[in-house]
Amino acid sequence: MPRVLIADKLESAGVDLLTRAGLEVDNRPGLKGEELKAALRAADAVICRSQPKVTAEMLEEPGKLRAIARAGVGVDTIDVAAATRKGIVVMNTPSGNTVSAAEHTIALMFALARQIPAADATMKAGGWDRNKFMGTQLAGKTLGVVGLGRIGQEVARRAKGLDMEVVGYDPFVTSARTAELGLKPAPSLDALLPQVDFLTMHIPLTPETKGAIGPKQLASMKATSRILNVARGGVVDEQALADALNAGTIAGAGVDVFSVEPATADNPLRHAKNIVLTPHLGASTAEAQENVAIEAAQLIADFLLKGVVANAVNMAAVDRAELDSLRLYVDLARRLGLLQAQLAHGAVKKASLTYRGELASKKTKLLTAAFTVGLLEGALSQGVNLVNAGVVARDRGIEIAESANPKKGDFAGVMHTEVETDAGTQVAAGTLFGDQYLRLVQLGPYRLESYLDGTLFVFKHTDAPGLIGFVGTIFGQHDVNIAAMNVGRTGNAPGGEAIGVLNLDGQPSGAAVDAVKAHDKIGSVTVVKLPPAGELPAWLA
Repeated sequence: MPRVLIADKLESAGVDLLTRAGLEVDNRPGLKGEELKAALRAADAVICRSQPKVTAEMLEEPGKLRAIARAGVGVDTIDVAAATRKGIVVMNTPSGNTVSAAEHTIALMFALARQIPAADATMKAGGWDRNKFMGTQLAGKTLGVVGLGRIGQEVARRAKGLDMEVVGYDPFVTSARTAELGLKPAPSLDALLPQVDFLTMHIPLTPETKGAIGPKQLASMKATSRILNVARGGVVDEQALADALNAGTIAGAGVDVFSVEPATADNPLRHAKNIVLTPHLGASTAEAQENVAIEAAQLIADFLLKGVVANAVNMAAVDRAELDSLRLYVDLARRLGLLQAQLAHGAVKKASLTYRGELASKKTKLLTAAFTVGLLEGALSQGVNLVNAGVVARDRGIEIAESANPKKGDFAGVMHTEVETDAGTQVAAGTLFGDQYLRLVQLGPYRLESYLDGTLFVFKHTDAPGLIGFVGTIFGQHDVNIAAMNVGRTGNAPGGEAIGVLNLDGQPSGAAVDAVKAHDKIGSVTVVKLPPAGELPAWLA
């Protein structure tokens, strides 16, 4: 009988589900050290919450352990890469606390609008000052929702029920999809901020989203506006927000999450004016805790008893032998997705993939999933992988289409990709040279043969004598080495439109990039970051 370790407190409904399924339950929350390691080795699966931290060291000798289920969304307490290397599936429960988090957001908004915490404190101190606590009604106000995932959508739906005008922005949700949700779409965060009375954040914390609301963004908002963060600490610059509140350039804030938790005594938000603070209570309802417990237990039961994998953050829906046979093509597909994500401008509406030559007979759905992972992973938090990439794309209104053409062209097999955004369409195609080298062979209308690794410097220009030398000189002056260079142009005659792709040995400075852009025959310039040659994601290694 498979054994399940419950390593953190789990509601009885989840425990009962496992027992009814016929699984052996080892319910011992709070284990630490060697005792925890031994329990993990003896279990087929483990369910945890914020504790314990499942580190690489904990998984060094995993024993029977095959699956980890997080009763919650975030898996930052689990070393996913280490679990993957050991063949352990990691799953989470993304939907169980959606309603509770949305309701807490609305509660904070009411508390701010009517100054309820401050009025309550005054009353309990013996005061009675109605004029001091003049509030503002929500009806007729504009709410800006940044991030239109499950929770963002639920908040928007409730706000509309309060007769608020709701404007939505998500860089990975098209304007058409935003309108379908009944929201007014904003073309950008900068366009959204000046028009809102309330702003609520529902985005993951990634390197790209850290400090998404900082001094510049706060300065663009109305002095009467209020900010809510029930998402992740760090997406709002805490010091900048505290400064704006104390200066009166922002009217109020409701914050449930902090960059360091528990929030330290010197956190600037603890001492800011006109702020309501709660200790990460977004998912802290009896209903949410029971929902995630049941969901986590069901994930484990289905995996152990039926071989079903759902909500996996690190496992491909393909057997290992098949994945090994496609390893390089999967890597190629992901890198093309990463490239497209950095080159395409505007919200992505559709990605079309065409597999030509020998690729037409491969398992193209797997390659499409890998491309989608690359397209999305830079903008999203952990969890985008071969299993759920398609679902994540659909949730954001992105259409993924694929076709196959067995006719061979210049190469034995080519993966041709087109990404359509609000701003236009970007084309990129890649192939394998010698069944081992990944190459970019088309970018837009231009043919070339460029390495798909490391730092790429992509610049569109007018084909003219001395231009390539100029770029090389600039990078030489700024101590940036050019490892490889490829140039393509639309025709054979000089003087037309052209593109250059340089593989650099390091990241160029802003000054170097600006110096290149200053040339009157150079149009657009983009620095693209790809993984080093041979570096594979954990789920492919």
